[in-house]
Amino acid sequence: MLKELPYLVYADDKGRIYNHPYLKVLGKSGEQIVIPEPKDFIPLPEGSKLFFLPKCPPLGYDEKRGHIYLIENLPFSKWKPCHGVAAFMSPGYLRTLLPAVDYSQKDYILPLWGYTAVGWYDGRYWVAGILVEDNPHWHPSQYDDRTLLPKLKEKIKQFPNNRLIKHLKICATEFHCFAAKNAFYKRWELPVPISPTCNARCLGCLSWQEGSCPPSHHRISFIPSVEEVIEFVLPHLLEAEEPIISFGQGCEGEPLLQGKLIEKVIKDLRKRTNRGTINLNTNGSLPEVVAKLADAGLDSIRISLNSAQDIFYQRYYRPLNYNFKDVKKTIKIAKEKGLFVMINYLTFPGLSDTREEIDALKRLIEETEIDLIQLKNLNIDPFLYCRKMDFPYTASLGMKYLLKELKDNFPQLTFGYFNRFLH
Repeated sequence: MLKELPYLVYADDKGRIYNHPYLKVLGKSGEQIVIPEPKDFIPLPEGSKLFFLPKCPPLGYDEKRGHIYLIENLPFSKWKPCHGVAAFMSPGYLRTLLPAVDYSQKDYILPLWGYTAVGWYDGRYWVAGILVEDNPHWHPSQYDDRTLLPKLKEKIKQFPNNRLIKHLKICATEFHCFAAKNAFYKRWELPVPISPTCNARCLGCLSWQEGSCPPSHHRISFIPSVEEVIEFVLPHLLEAEEPIISFGQGCEGEPLLQGKLIEKVIKDLRKRTNRGTINLNTNGSLPEVVAKLADAGLDSIRISLNSAQDIFYQRYYRPLNYNFKDVKKTIKIAKEKGLFVMINYLTFPGLSDTREEIDALKRLIEETEIDLIQLKNLNIDPFLYCRKMDFPYTASLGMKYLLKELKDNFPQLTFGYFNRFLH
């Protein structure tokens, strides 16, 4: 554990990163500046990334004077601009503080990453985060393209006309989606994107943006046939190690809009094998469709939320023809039908760890009796999110406090980061 705060890191115009000789790192919770403690930082996890934030000068803390400074120019070159630096942690880690930078000069929208406060101390980078779940299946070391490419060619040769496989080839090789790579490694969780349309307009949608920033993935442009899906996923269920097939991916819209297709696929699969877990990642907008999928043989469901408060849910998801009440109804129906129910909780320091949000989340857990909360980092421009959410300027309690209070109040609840293999 650190005995003192890490030093501020910053970047020049070319993205070269430096550490400040005496100013210490700060963090943000929403729009509030936070002076962290050494215990708030962990070593930068393997497989993480660093980004520099153009036109976003960093804020640094002078411990001796007790002052906070805005560093607009490089310390060693007073006429050249200074830019902030953020980390994106590898899967399994929860961000506790945002980077402390000034966004007032920024004239663009940051791409969709989970920006995290980062500093430098004793020869290494340190980030404001905590480990939620260490699952070796998702370690970056498991995904080496030198071993992937021969397997990818083999799969395409085996199914040359399958559009779904061709789509996931792009996800695996161009966007480096770990789940898509699993499709060719024949292991663990397999993604099954099927829906080119959506009934929400999420601010942080990974596959569709209203010109604000480039999407992280290309959205699937077709609806695969039942035969294409079966041809693709059945061998995985029959042969893969701890197989999970998951409808609902970052490279598609809302899978429930293709509920009839999913229902046919599940029924066909379960006629052939009971092996593996069939999962659905969804916004939970259509309770009646979920009920039919549960009856067809769905095993688990993961419903995404950015907030347990209706007002902030509406501002982020901007739903079309459904509302937060429908989502809660879906959760209750899924539990009644015996599904393993997970909440994909998209956290953001400054909202997720406020008293109001924690209380709302506790009420939701009490009402629905969910099985697992996945604590994820919401990938979005922090300035954009604060502006669009317009949440009250109230002191947050901290992401660690959020996790502790949930664990204390719901000892039966499981916390994690990844989907579960059930059988």
